[in-house]
Amino acid sequence: MSESFDLIIKNGLCFIEGNLKKVDIGVKGSLIKEIKELSIFKASQIIDAKNLLVLPGAIDTQVHFREPGATDSEDLYSGSRGAIMGGITSVFEMPNTNPPTSSKKEFFKKINLASNRMFCNYAFYFGATSNNSKELRELDSLEGCCGVKLFVGSSTGNLLVKNESDIAKVFSSSSKIVSVHSEDEEILNLRKRLIEKGKVLSHLIWRNEESAISSTRRIIRIAERLNKKAHILHVTTKKEIDLLSKHKGNITFEITPQHLSLTSPSCYEKLGTLAQMNPPIRTKDHQDKLWYAIKHNIADIIGSDHAPHLKKNKEKLYPESPSGMPGVQTLVPIMLDHVNRKKLTIEQFVRYLSENPAKIFNIKSKGLIKKGYEADLTIIDMDKVVKIDNAKMESKCKWSPFHGVKVKGFPVITIVNGEIKMKNGKIIGKPGGKPLKF
Repeated sequence: MSESFDLIIKNGLCFIEGNLKKVDIGVKGSLIKEIKELSIFKASQIIDAKNLLVLPGAIDTQVHFREPGATDSEDLYSGSRGAIMGGITSVFEMPNTNPPTSSKKEFFKKINLASNRMFCNYAFYFGATSNNSKELRELDSLEGCCGVKLFVGSSTGNLLVKNESDIAKVFSSSSKIVSVHSEDEEILNLRKRLIEKGKVLSHLIWRNEESAISSTRRIIRIAERLNKKAHILHVTTKKEIDLLSKHKGNITFEITPQHLSLTSPSCYEKLGTLAQMNPPIRTKDHQDKLWYAIKHNIADIIGSDHAPHLKKNKEKLYPESPSGMPGVQTLVPIMLDHVNRKKLTIEQFVRYLSENPAKIFNIKSKGLIKKGYEADLTIIDMDKVVKIDNAKMESKCKWSPFHGVKVKGFPVITIVNGEIKMKNGKIIGKPGGKPLKF
């Protein structure tokens, strides 16, 4: 039979319509053209996925690739290499760069910077300020814009909207979903006196549970009053889970692998300031509640909050050390290891990393293995055991909080827009990522 496909993935267990099915996938150009037994067909390339799982491409909804402004620790090129090495096919990149992505001028600059330089697909957040409400009304037609990022508590960068009237203005003006870094700035300022020089454990005493719950309570109240969609990023506390579980209409939220995998005080004793992030890694009772939200499908998304800094800066004396840790390359392996440990199912893994990001943010033709959809696929070996190694990190920061951790379950092939971009730990070809369409 004459050549019919550019790529055939055969013999794999494919995640289709909520189940793993042994079926072949035929790809033509960037699209999935056929899902059936394809042994009599030919293709330019054939992947034998025997004993492997073929999943919809994993989407990391929270990365900081630091370009422009801090490209010594990361840029769009290096960050996207880390993404595909870790089985990620698309990323949402954050606006707290220098200058911030809070105007159309800066947004278009970032789109241009990404063109032909990113291996994965990409979308960028538009940063909210207290005075850019006019531009927030005009984001619907902006290709490659996933939503509005609102910092109501200070973190890396200078994007901060702390007054309730200004926060409400952001929500009422936004034509897109508003994703929120939810810590109460007033509480953070009042508690700064609790910071102890040289003691990173004081980080979670300063940025306490109340600073998170107070802020999240306010965001829910504003979003529901204005009938707007809010997405709460990196949720960390028991009380937030209880509250968010009762407000699932307009409100969605995500959790990071770090908060699901590390606990205080042990992570601070082992990693020191490398474990410092905002909101902080908390005690096990909070982590147990996060897992409750994962297990019972109360949470919506798992995102890495990849926030790299050079090690020499991270190792400065607290609080001079910056907050944030890398994670785009380890998101999939860490969560697959949790699947193997029976902490969540493979169905939940796909829901949190593929289906829900596409559904909540209305990404066109992504998040499912379906005829007519883009061929973004993450192929994994659930039996592959790997020790995470700083030397193998593609990030310019060259470290991971999970260095030395042995994981079972690993991405072995990453396919982006129908093209193999990573195979068995090697990056293939040139950057071919495209802006996501919504």
